[in-house]
Amino acid sequence: MSGGGTETPSGGDAAPTPAAGPVGGKKRDSQGPTSSPVHLIIKDLGEIHSRLLDHRPIIQGETRYFVKEFEEKRGLREVRVLENLKNVIQETNEQILPKCKETMQDHLSQVLQRLQAASHLVHKLQQKEQEQRQLHNQHLLISEKQRIAQWEDFMKEQQNKQAAVDEEHKKATERLKEQYSEMEKDLAKFSSF
Repeated sequence: MSGGGTETPSGGDAAPTPAAGPVGGKKRDSQGPTSSPVHLIIKDLGEIHSRLLDHRPIIQGETRYFVKEFEEKRGLREVRVLENLKNVIQETNEQILPKCKETMQDHLSQVLQRLQAASHLVHKLQQKEQEQRQLHNQHLLISEKQRIAQWEDFMKEQQNKQAAVDEEHKKATERLKEQYSEMEKDLAKFSSF
């Protein structure tokens, strides 16, 4: 891998470990007497920046590991799986769905005809039931009128009977009064003797 560092467990490159000494692992003497301290500081800052903030070597290592894992180890297994899925979907779209649609249309037309026939039968049954209800209601009205007429006849008959009984009672009472008055007269005749 690049950078000359050690490989991480994930297969990426790690930053090289710093050597003992000043930052950068190099002695300042090697730069020579002509190097200025500012130039050395800038160089040290660049190295620190590349070690701490530049993640390109690590990302490149992880990318290589990812490509190796998915291309080399697994081969074209995912591609084959996707190809099989594509074939299944294509077969479904071209063959199975049209058959299903055709079958569904055939069966739906039959179901629609059956539903229309059932609806017609239900409508007829509702009409018959409504007619029977009307006949029943009419029969109830006629029966009620007949009972009312019978009741009125009965009440008239009872009133007539009551009037006849009252009249007979009145006549009987008058007869008894006359009979008692005659008996009193007779009794009065006999008591005067």
